[in-house]
Amino acid sequence: MSGFIIGRIKGIKYAVKGFFLLLTTENSIISQSIIAVIFTGLGFYFDIDRVDWALQVFALGLVLSVESLNTAAEKICDFIHPDYHEKIGFIKDVASGAVAFAALTALIIGLLIYIPHLIG
Repeated sequence: MSGFIIGRIKGIKYAVKGFFLLLTTENSIISQSIIAVIFTGLGFYFDIDRVDWALQVFALGLVLSVESLNTAAEKICDFIHPDYHEKIGFIKDVASGAVAFAALTALIIGLLIYIPHLIG
């Protein structure tokens, strides 16, 4: 049982390390985090309700999570095959496409939340 607990504590340590590595080294994560802070401020400014907060937090977390996985996929691809390769390019494009899906979803959620506040 103690091995299980120690393993979970180590897992949390690695997750926190990865969190800060992403926030301090990856421009895409830094940019998305700035957008998250801006929309958090907008949420307070417009006093959005609890459901809108839940949707907004979900959307922001979705984009940051998928962007993080995209970064990991790109790093793996670059490690395995540093030079250009058609199949590696395909993998990177598909991973970036996943980010586009998440960002589009977040955009739609943002529009649904904030358009009523902007026009009303």
